[in-house]
Amino acid sequence: MVTALDKYSQLKDNLCLGLAGDAAAYAQFLQAITPILRRVAARKIAVSDVEDVVQEILLSVHKARHTYDGQRPIMPWLVAIANFRISDYLRKYYAQMRNQMVDISELEEFLADVTETSEDNESVIELLQDVPQKQRDILTMLHVDGYTSKEIGEKLNMNESAVKVAAHRAIKKIREKFVG
Repeated sequence: MVTALDKYSQLKDNLCLGLAGDAAAYAQFLQAITPILRRVAARKIAVSDVEDVVQEILLSVHKARHTYDGQRPIMPWLVAIANFRISDYLRKYYAQMRNQMVDISELEEFLADVTETSEDNESVIELLQDVPQKQRDILTMLHVDGYTSKEIGEKLNMNESAVKVAAHRAIKKIREKFVG
């Protein structure tokens, strides 16, 4: 029976042999760590991007192989490299998502349908009927006019947390009427 300790010891041996010039041992090392890296990456990123990230990690391992200290455990070294590459991927991914522009012209037809029907407006007005005027004003300022809770608090002479509580209660009241 092969234990995890034996596997890690084999990984360590193959990497050390690879560093000494044994190409076959280094190839075995890379093949053995690939499924490990897939599991590490799959826990943190979308399945569709796992293979690309694993390739980036393998390249980083190759470039950083000279930094491995054969006297230390291999897995922390390997996982640290993997986590750096995964963090780089996530940083780029979220930066792209943040900078992604929405083309309003694509939504024009949908928006026209929504704004043209008076039934929708009546149903929104109907939902807001049971909400006190102050909470209605807060919801309008927050979600229609785009004010922050802090700005609303300044305008209505309330503290920021009171604005958030009032908005939450108004939404809860609307949800209760809508759902049940």
